[in-house]
Amino acid sequence: MERQNITFSLPKEVLKKGRILAAEKRISLNELIRDLLQKASDSERKYQAAAGRQKKLMRKGLGLGTRGAIHWKRDELHHR
Repeated sequence: MERQNITFSLPKEVLKKGRILAAEKRISLNELIRDLLQKASDSERKYQAAAGRQKKLMRKGLGLGTRGAIHWKRDELHHR
């Protein structure tokens, strides 16, 4: 995979916490950031795919076994 260097700025406290986390995981800060970006990207892609499937299902609708016919009356449902 081709790589490209980038430059970005972080608050000093965030950078410090990132370095500590990377050290605890025994990986470089570069690898930590790369992994976090990859996970965020994968998660968003999966979410969008799932949302698309659900929207398609909602447009299609679900069969409830009535085939559109209502075989009851309102009073029967609310009988006390």
